[in-house]
Amino acid sequence: MAIALLQDMSRCVGCKACQVACKAWNELPAVPTSNAGGYENPRALSAATWTYVQFAEDERNGQPDWRFFKTQCMHCANAACVEVCPTGALYRHASGFVALERDRCNGCGYCATFCPYGVPQMETESRLTGRAKVAKCTFCEDRVTNGLSPACAKACPAGVIAFGDREALLERGRVRVAELRREGRSDATLYGEHELGGLGVLYVLPESPARYRALPADPDGTWRVATGWQRYLQPLGAAGLLLGAAGLIVNYLSVRRARSRPTDGGSHE
Repeated sequence: MAIALLQDMSRCVGCKACQVACKAWNELPAVPTSNAGGYENPRALSAATWTYVQFAEDERNGQPDWRFFKTQCMHCANAACVEVCPTGALYRHASGFVALERDRCNGCGYCATFCPYGVPQMETESRLTGRAKVAKCTFCEDRVTNGLSPACAKACPAGVIAFGDREALLERGRVRVAELRREGRSDATLYGEHELGGLGVLYVLPESPARYRALPADPDGTWRVATGWQRYLQPLGAAGLLLGAAGLIVNYLSVRRARSRPTDGGSHE
């Protein structure tokens, strides 16, 4: 059974209880921030911030309005990070989410480069050597594999975050989108049903996905690039290195053979 989260952003009040719960459960340190003129704090994902709520001031029917968006790992079915990870540190769990075995991470950063949502963050472990390891939302693997819901879902006081069977949540999301459209939200959308093969984090959006800065226009395009790079370009690069090494060996042997030949001329008695 594939599990998922359904996040109904039409109900979000921006309380950030999900942020606090994520920090507390995963024992993530506080991040020093400063007032940048908005209500987001912190203002981006980092190795110490695995989820946060984006705030956008808006206007609706001539009145001030807020547009909230909870962002974290999307747990894609076609995950670019899994595709390009050379060590298997990132992989699809049997329950459908993208799991992380951090001890296997070699710090290459490919996952951070190719993720269309900008989720994986590199945490520097040694300033001397520059060694780093990836950090991201784990879908609270330690909780969900022991019969508990993710910390963010457990803490949400507004009923925004639902956890359970993905198919059941999809149907619940469709019903909610239909309700919003009847209420006049004609652009209401169920996001995540098909993107990147289906996301493990689904959204009920009261507005078009284009209005949310965390959502790229073509996430599947990035996955196609990652797939092409991993399956075709990277092997070609390795083959090029092997050919180059073979050429150096051949050149070395040729020069050595030439130097070992006896030279013509000289005196003979």
